[in-house]
Amino acid sequence: MQALLGSASIQIALNLKYEVGFPFEIITMLGSTLLSSLLSIWSQSRKAKEEQQKLLITRGEFEMKAIKAARDVKDKGFAWTRRIIALTSIFAIVLLPKLVAVFYPDVDVTVGFTNWRPGFWFFRDGRDVFEWITFQGLVITQLDTNLVSAIIGMYFGGSLVKGK
Repeated sequence: MQALLGSASIQIALNLKYEVGFPFEIITMLGSTLLSSLLSIWSQSRKAKEEQQKLLITRGEFEMKAIKAARDVKDKGFAWTRRIIALTSIFAIVLLPKLVAVFYPDVDVTVGFTNWRPGFWFFRDGRDVFEWITFQGLVITQLDTNLVSAIIGMYFGGSLVKGK
C-alpha cells in the first residue's frame, strides 16, 4: 500500500510540473469582466448622447419660439428700424466703395482675401494666409457678388413667404 501511495504522489507531482498558464475558469472570468465593462461604458456613452440630443432638441425649440416671437412683432417702428439698418449697411459696404471708385478713379482700393499656402510634407502644415492687394478704379470682388446674392435671396425669399 505504501508503495502504491508513493507512486501516486510522484504521479501528482509530475502532473503539476507540466501544468502552466491560467486555468480556463480564470480566462472566462476575465473575458466576461472585460466584456461587461465594455458594454457598461458603451451604455453610459449612449445614455450621454441621448441626453445631449434631448438638450439640443430643447434648445432648438427655445430658439424657434424666440424666432417666432421676433417675427410676430407687428410694430411699424421695428420694421422701419430693420429697413434703415439694412439699407445703411448696403450703402456703406457695397455702394459707397463703388461710387468713390467711379467718381475718383485714382483712389486706391485695398482688398483683403485668404490664400491657401500648402505645407511641406509633414514638416509644416498647410494654412490660410491673409493677403492684401491694392487696386485702382472700380473693383468687384467675390465677396461683393456673394453679398448681393445673399441680399437678393433674402428679399425674394421674404417676398415668397409673405405671398403664401
